[in-house]
Amino acid sequence: MAAAVKEAVLELLVGAVDQGTNSTRFLVFNSKTAELLSHHQVEIKQQFPREGWVEQDPKEILLSVYECIEETCEKLNQLNIDISNIKAIGVTNQRETTVVWDKITGQPLYNAVVWLDLRTQSTVENLGKRIPASNNFVKSKTGLPLSTYFSAVKLRWILDNVETVQKAVEEGRALFGTIDSWLIWNLTGGVNGGIHCTDVTNASRTMLFNIHSLEWDKDLCEFFEIPMNVLPNIRSCSEIYGLMKAGSLEGVPISGCLGDQSAALVGQMCFQDGQAKNTYGTGCFLLCNTGPKCVFSDNGLLTTVAYKLGRDKPVCYALEGSVAIAGALIRWLRDNLGIIKSSEETEKLAKNVGTSYGCYFVPAFSGLYAPYWDPSARGIICGLTQFTNKNHLAFAALEAVCFQTREILDAMNRDCGIPLSHLQVDGGMTNNEILMQLQADILCIPVVKPSMPETTALGAAMAAGAAEGVGIWSLEPENLSALTMEQFNPKINAEESEVRYSVWKKAVMKSMGWVTTQSSESGDPSIFSSLPLGFFIVSSMVMLIGARYMSDIS
Repeated sequence: MAAAVKEAVLELLVGAVDQGTNSTRFLVFNSKTAELLSHHQVEIKQQFPREGWVEQDPKEILLSVYECIEETCEKLNQLNIDISNIKAIGVTNQRETTVVWDKITGQPLYNAVVWLDLRTQSTVENLGKRIPASNNFVKSKTGLPLSTYFSAVKLRWILDNVETVQKAVEEGRALFGTIDSWLIWNLTGGVNGGIHCTDVTNASRTMLFNIHSLEWDKDLCEFFEIPMNVLPNIRSCSEIYGLMKAGSLEGVPISGCLGDQSAALVGQMCFQDGQAKNTYGTGCFLLCNTGPKCVFSDNGLLTTVAYKLGRDKPVCYALEGSVAIAGALIRWLRDNLGIIKSSEETEKLAKNVGTSYGCYFVPAFSGLYAPYWDPSARGIICGLTQFTNKNHLAFAALEAVCFQTREILDAMNRDCGIPLSHLQVDGGMTNNEILMQLQADILCIPVVKPSMPETTALGAAMAAGAAEGVGIWSLEPENLSALTMEQFNPKINAEESEVRYSVWKKAVMKSMGWVTTQSSESGDPSIFSSLPLGFFIVSSMVMLIGARYMSDIS
């Protein structure tokens, strides 16, 4: 009898929706062993209607979630795994991305404005003039600098520029949310009683949320002129929000919700003060758990909510270093330049040369985030010679990700006072062994990655399985399954690392102050509105191709 009960416990499963900037996935884990049993992934389109604008279709995102759930369930059936053993679902998502929809029709009222979007720069500058230099109440309440990155300014822009949204707000039909809210509302019934909620980690990225009181802040809403009746209800990261109302998992509770970087922190089991992780996705995000106290940075980092794993559980905070472009740079090499056909090719090209040959890449496509917070910066490639080829560009792209991580790690070490002895990493890019070795070389400390890299989805699953009323995943330290790790140790001396890093910093300085508000927000979608960056990149590519041609005919 005891053996039968034990076997039943082993079979209890938890699903996780992982909705990212580039793709949507649904993954299913064993709640006892944290083993990943099956998953399905669908790539998501990004739209660039004007220079600096980044949008996605909320309906496409929602449909991709349903598709991933159904395809994963079919794969489980083929493995003879009973999907009725899935007892809970967690949601983790790209943060800050802003959606407004009609609660009567269930239809989006505008495309999702993605976290990378830059259209709100003039909005940010105008709002900044209203914040007293002696009392930056926005940062003290939210932990965030005033930036195009966060949801409040995106929502303000939508309210100012989209008539259908203005009308829906006036008529009481509009709902606002980040991607988690849009998904949970739809998955729990939508127009037929869907739950309009968000969790504290996603709320903390809106710039409307007071990270001390854990509530929407009336003063902030008045400052940004956001009607509070469009905002979702705030919940903890681990509680039952509602039940799935359609599909193969109808009736299963949705009981976990965290922004993707908080989910990765949980999935890496960074539950102690001072533990940190770095996630390599579309962007790059280093989070350090600071426990129950808010630590404000003097070095360009953000103060954010790490997690709150239950209604009655304490909140934990984190310092965060945010880099806008990491994996997105590899996608740019594939989609815009066409020098690779898949992300995996980057590793092969970089391995061919083992050096950038003095070529440096600053991928400031959306300005520079931490530690600079300079929206006027733009991407540059420098150090090109006639010898430079696509192998060197691929290597320089990987190095750029590592240099950006070095910058935010240095800032983290200055804020915390105790340098990290190693860096825990996760995310899709960690499958690239050249990148991981480069990262260890540039940081001069070991880089440690779990053999199962899906820690973001794992964190959402852990929160869902641990929720009151579900209770199938223990978060007690003695019950947590230890992750198998792979370690990359530095292979170059610190002096060489410092020289390369100093040249990178020189390149960063050259990328700053590239555009003015007028040129970046004129709304002119023509090619001439992006001549400085576009001309530089195109002329660089022409030079490379010409050099190759001349060498062939000589």
